[in-house]
Amino acid sequence: MSSPSPRPAAPEPHPPFPKQHQVAPGAESKLEPAPRYRAPEYKAAGKLNDKVALITGGDSGIGRAVAVLFAREGASLALNYLEEEQADAEVTCREVEKAGAKCLLLPGDLTDPGLCDQLVRRTVKQYRRIDILVSNAAHQERKKSLEALTDEELAYTFSTNVFAYVRLARAALPHMRAGGAIIATSSETGIFGSEQLPDYSATKGAINAFTKSLAQSLIERGIRVNAVAPGPVWTPLNPSDAGLPPEGVAKFGQSNPMGRPAQPEEVAPAYVFLASNADSSYITGTVLQVMGGETTGG
Repeated sequence: MSSPSPRPAAPEPHPPFPKQHQVAPGAESKLEPAPRYRAPEYKAAGKLNDKVALITGGDSGIGRAVAVLFAREGASLALNYLEEEQADAEVTCREVEKAGAKCLLLPGDLTDPGLCDQLVRRTVKQYRRIDILVSNAAHQERKKSLEALTDEELAYTFSTNVFAYVRLARAALPHMRAGGAIIATSSETGIFGSEQLPDYSATKGAINAFTKSLAQSLIERGIRVNAVAPGPVWTPLNPSDAGLPPEGVAKFGQSNPMGRPAQPEEVAPAYVFLASNADSSYITGTVLQVMGGETTGG
């Protein structure tokens, strides 16, 4: 007797979404519709068994989806997030533990120069090592013009998005061995630019360049460094952007070739791929584009 055909996947949510806005950093629990992160069609294969992964921005959005898939692949997790995101982080931790994995919660603001060293120390104290670093936390705020971008906002964006990535990698490398992987979250804006996000786009471009530079310097140590550049993704980042009105949130992702934003569960497998030596042992210095049909050779 033939096996039954698999049930078709539920259609992904398309805009228009409900008009909504949140105060930064936003909460996944308040986002409507709720982002999808469980990836029910994903089949784990033990690709990250006995690995230890530190993920920043691990409470919600892409970070949550990556944490859940890493857990299903056998990794132990350490998750960093802002203190205001504690409720979301606890949900993520429960999902990780449901998958049979360990979870360490590490709240703190990455703009504090000393926090990156602290995150690494606490992760190593708990798990004795770090195998995978995912620099995912980000800040953005749209501006109508460059004149509206203050020095304070510029510094905060770079400190969160770029300086933290550099500091985390610097702190983690003494504890990483051959076979380790560093993965950064870039963006399509780092390739195309974005009219209302000049500072955010610049940080993503810097992430791409740093990723390629670090990858070259670590080849002899057997540590791979890559980035994922998503297109629009349905996470709290955009509804909590002070420069994006509720009407803009309702149309978020509409101009993408697929006519919608990605769900976090659609982006997370790219991180598993780049973290897994079974899948990507010959890939380093790459910015992997997950952009829903938008194409570029950059």
